[in-house]
Amino acid sequence: MKKGCSLVAVMLVVVLIGDQLGASEAVTCSATQLSPCLGAITSGTPPSQACCARLRAQQPCLCGYMRDPNLRQYVNSSNARKVASSCGVSIPSC
Repeated sequence: MKKGCSLVAVMLVVVLIGDQLGASEAVTCSATQLSPCLGAITSGTPPSQACCARLRAQQPCLCGYMRDPNLRQYVNSSNARKVASSCGVSIPSC
């Protein structure tokens, strides 16, 4: 019985540690975080380092932005794809 309790305790610790690691990597999806990219997306100018950093941070959110009718035209534009490519961010197929 003591061995079973120890195993359960170890498994609980592993789950809790895993939850904490996942929580620190969570991204808050907010299109306003991509404001440093607006000029590059609308005018085709090269993206800034700030733009690329924000785009990489918001990469998990891109599918949501692509589904949003208000953002779709920007995210799916050829300039947005050029910006993503310049930043080394792959556009997901959602």
